[in-house]
Amino acid sequence: MPRKTVARTARLASIPLGVAGRAVGGWGKRLAGQSAEQVSADLSARTAEQLFAVLGQLKGGAMKFGQALSVFEAAVPDELAEPYREALTKLQAAAPPMSAQAMHRVLAQQLGRGWAARFTEFDDVPAAAASIGQVHRAVWHDGRRVAVKVQYPGADEALLSDLRQLQRFSRLFQPFAPGMEIKPLLQELTDRMVEELDYRAEAENQRAFAKAFAGDEQVLVPKVVASAPKVTITEWVDGRPLASVIKDGTKADRDLAGRLLSEFHFSSPARAGLLHSDPHPGNFMLLPDGRLCVIDFGAVARLPEGLPRPLGQMTRLSIEGESTELMELMRDEGFIRPGMRLDPDDVLAYLAPFTQPASVETFHFTRKWMQRQAERVGDLRGQDFKTGRSLNLPPQYLLIQRVTAGATGILCQLDAEFSMRSIISQWQPGFAS
Repeated sequence: MPRKTVARTARLASIPLGVAGRAVGGWGKRLAGQSAEQVSADLSARTAEQLFAVLGQLKGGAMKFGQALSVFEAAVPDELAEPYREALTKLQAAAPPMSAQAMHRVLAQQLGRGWAARFTEFDDVPAAAASIGQVHRAVWHDGRRVAVKVQYPGADEALLSDLRQLQRFSRLFQPFAPGMEIKPLLQELTDRMVEELDYRAEAENQRAFAKAFAGDEQVLVPKVVASAPKVTITEWVDGRPLASVIKDGTKADRDLAGRLLSEFHFSSPARAGLLHSDPHPGNFMLLPDGRLCVIDFGAVARLPEGLPRPLGQMTRLSIEGESTELMELMRDEGFIRPGMRLDPDDVLAYLAPFTQPASVETFHFTRKWMQRQAERVGDLRGQDFKTGRSLNLPPQYLLIQRVTAGATGILCQLDAEFSMRSIISQWQPGFAS
């Protein structure tokens, strides 16, 4: 992992410079007779390749940001989506590994010089790489197959450096998350990432989720075997990553994965008092027995009272078309600032399409549907854009909103069809009454 701020900044700075260079080259091709469509497609493919190659090489906050963007891929218009989809899929599960020597040093620092004696087998080749660590297969001394996650040396320095630099280039990334504000997303990621650096805290989160879902027929959370500040050891689970299900899963598999993901998202605050806050396909697997395996609990939202009741009430009032009562509730909860004048029907028109999945018995999450929402709220000339810009997102709802939007992005990538209404009715307070 490149640690020096100057080196990391130079790599990040190469992204806008590369985009500018390709734009100039594109004009040259137009003058040489190539069509606008050909030039645009070529620019998109090469920009995506460079953008996510740089983010993946840097790991740290840069890669984390790339993974956060990945769930919004479904909102990108079809004519631009393919190159980004390909690059994002690679980023979700892969990054250049650290050397075995460096990894052994971290294990010795965290588990003691005799760390190898704790295992009967240990594979030095990483099975997976993530934003701030990589995972190795091993066998614990009691015979259990385990996953050993080792944090990259210098991850803490790189993380905060990346996120500061990415703030400078935030406009460049806007096309990859239509309908989302990039600057607040980066700020919220910065706040969460500091928490993720301490693997002991992540281990405690995972223990809480594992206890809450112990014996569950739909969700499996692997048990924590041991932990240290920069190393966690958990039970190994074999499954099919959601990225694979998205790419070539059967309709039945995609519908099942979508339903299980939604069930986990809405039920975990009530069952564990926590919300898993890192929704991207690399953190979920579909198991052979039909359960969903959930991993990576570094980022969580603490919701001891469960999901906020006003969210369920707003969803219900939107579906029922109660615009005046909806706006009064939103004003009470801080979604509309004091003194802000808005038409209740405009507010209802803005929110109603977002609540559509809960308004019907079965809903089909598609890329087209998500693209329509992104176009609607992002159209500078439309009333929905004006209404959206006038609304406020209270701090206590920011993380919940980001996680829900991310999970919805995965559902649209899955092209999943199931009853979201029944899940919300069971787990979202305020919706049923």
